[in-house]
Amino acid sequence: MSDPLVVFMPSGKRGRFPAGTPVLTAARQLGVDLDSVCGGRGICSKCQVSPGSGAFPKLGLTVREDALSPFNKVEQRYDDKRGLKPGRRLGCQAQIQGDVVIDVPAGSQVHRQVVRKAAAARDIVMDPATRLMVVEVEEPDMHTPSGDLERLKRALKDQWQVDGLTVTLPVLSKLQPALRKGEWQVTCAIHQDHSGAPRLLDVWPGFYEGGLYGLAIDLGSTTIAAHLCNLQSGEVVLSTGVMNPQIRFGEDLMSRVSYSMMNPGGDAEMTRSVREGLSGLIEDTLSEAGVPARAAVEITVVCNPVMHHLLLGIDPVELGQAPFALATADALTLDAAELDIGCVNPAARTYLLPCIAGHVGADAAAVALSEAPGAQEDLTLIIDVGTNAEILLGDRDGVLACSSPTGPAFEGAQISSGQRAAPGAIEAIRIDPETKEPRFRVIGCDLWSDDPGFAAATKDTGITGICGSGIIEAVAEMRMAGLLDAGGLIANAEQAGTDRMQPDGRTQAYVIHDDGDRRITVTQGDIRAIQLAKSALYAGARLLMDERGVDRVGRVVLAGAFGAHISPLHAMVLGMIPDVPLDRVTSAGNAAGTGARIALLNLAARSEIESTVRRIHKVETAIEPRFQEHFVAANAIPHATDPFPELRKIATLPDPSFNTSGREGGRRRG
Repeated sequence: MSDPLVVFMPSGKRGRFPAGTPVLTAARQLGVDLDSVCGGRGICSKCQVSPGSGAFPKLGLTVREDALSPFNKVEQRYDDKRGLKPGRRLGCQAQIQGDVVIDVPAGSQVHRQVVRKAAAARDIVMDPATRLMVVEVEEPDMHTPSGDLERLKRALKDQWQVDGLTVTLPVLSKLQPALRKGEWQVTCAIHQDHSGAPRLLDVWPGFYEGGLYGLAIDLGSTTIAAHLCNLQSGEVVLSTGVMNPQIRFGEDLMSRVSYSMMNPGGDAEMTRSVREGLSGLIEDTLSEAGVPARAAVEITVVCNPVMHHLLLGIDPVELGQAPFALATADALTLDAAELDIGCVNPAARTYLLPCIAGHVGADAAAVALSEAPGAQEDLTLIIDVGTNAEILLGDRDGVLACSSPTGPAFEGAQISSGQRAAPGAIEAIRIDPETKEPRFRVIGCDLWSDDPGFAAATKDTGITGICGSGIIEAVAEMRMAGLLDAGGLIANAEQAGTDRMQPDGRTQAYVIHDDGDRRITVTQGDIRAIQLAKSALYAGARLLMDERGVDRVGRVVLAGAFGAHISPLHAMVLGMIPDVPLDRVTSAGNAAGTGARIALLNLAARSEIESTVRRIHKVETAIEPRFQEHFVAANAIPHATDPFPELRKIATLPDPSFNTSGREGGRRRG
């Protein structure tokens, strides 16, 4: 009589095993994706399975009720203490007695899919570099003397196939107390990535029931964002952010490079500043989430090249001059302590994604990992909007990349009434083309300013200023309402037919809101700042299109936390992005942050992006002769020469000129 046949679903893997074989053992021998961290001792519950019964015609099997061994004491104890769902068994305890079909639930799969709403309908396969492993270690024997570490290594090799373990001295010092307190059973946090030997990060006595956590960090020039993730479930426990304290050295990257050049020790000062800011954010995030520092064992970081060097303590001076040489473009795996991050587990590991080139950093690599432009059928333009915009253009035939120095105007800086996105800031605006009257919405309130109850709803926050998405919409709405000509000049009251146009020095300003306490306007200087930023963005995109020999793209993706709040229509009216049908413009949210999470939660993704960046072709805007030509043409709103036919199908763009007879905005130029 042949051994019982076991079929695992949904994988369909099957094999015959002697009666009495534990389900977990059969799964491991067949390579079935069934989790377990306790080594089959019935205490972790990760190996839960659901056995089927009855006829399975497609599989040619009939499963009897007694196909698995009866519920045993270990399972009953676990069920009494924590509860098992009806029909569930522990794979390490249930033994095969007859032909059986076994379903492995998603929660019991090591590489289970975790769907992130912010990850644009793409799944993250769980495969972290750091895992918990419970091991039984032989007690010391006077007749066969050996060290506790050597016996732990032997146990890990025998029970988990972990070979060549390395351990640091601080972790080694925890081993003997843990072994004896756990009565020779310990839980190990083992880090094993694609770049080196497995490393013991921590050890707990007995079965450790706490979680393991990691932080995905998007280190931007203006803000630092952190996503605290459970390394076992993939859950994003908490997302937080702070302003990058380096802003005091300059709002844009080249200002910081200049600070380093002109101030001896300036690079060290900026390194200290960003490390303190990062450490403070991590500490606050862990505290708010109630996660002990010891449980935080991994960090992934994405950032632009200047931030990359300053975080590592490398002077970025070479990035400020041709040929813009990086100290290293490769991915790096470091101890968190090497970066002075002391608010996590002392043995925590930090992975920095690779940079693409001197001005296209690990943040762009993370966007490429998240959005996979090289896998697209349509030629896709991905723009990560920020102080320094990263731009990718690609399809299955290849991917191009560049960066463009947009400056901080898109984030509300250098704008007369500008501010960061915060409650009370105008984030959306509409201007009636007939009356020229505005209505707006502020962060923290879903009502529009002309809705009943708006004043009461915004009483606490007030109307405090205008943020990046608000100023983009304001400029575009002014253009569509005929308050702004194609060259970017603001009309005066007589030309516009509204007294909302007010003199502002030698030019004009449009008054959005004035309650006696706070006056919010769009000035000629604001228009110029937005024109410069959007022209740099568009010129960078056009350079990549030139390189591919095309004048149209199939799809545009706006990435970045700021990009998620930009209205595609207003971005196109402004001329930030090339002309495409509006339904072909989508938002990817914080794609760099998503890429950092993917690298944190999926080990294979690290190898993937390291390989991908070597195939991306970099275009250097700083030395391309046509950049200036594209930049000048893009100063017009939307553009001086590109006709924008798709935009004109859905938006009316009046064609006034407010620069007649040497007059600007109704006032003579000086």
